[in-house]
Amino acid sequence: MVKQHFSPLSPEGWMLALFSSKAARSGCVVRRNVRDVERYAGRHAFEQELLRRGYHAVENAGQLVIFCNQEPIRIIV
Repeated sequence: MVKQHFSPLSPEGWMLALFSSKAARSGCVVRRNVRDVERYAGRHAFEQELLRRGYHAVENAGQLVIFCNQEPIRIIV
């Protein structure tokens, strides 16, 4: 098996770092600035990675809250 090395500034490297964080690996929640997601990964690629992993995210006030698990989301008033 060949291990791929991605530049930390590549879209793949940025997402790998995001989803390799301790919180993400634990199935917790991580938060990122929308502008950073668009700049480093691209919105479409990011959304495709969420779909591939079965994760969800919500956007509010320029922030993305990413739920790094496959549990349902319930919005509370």
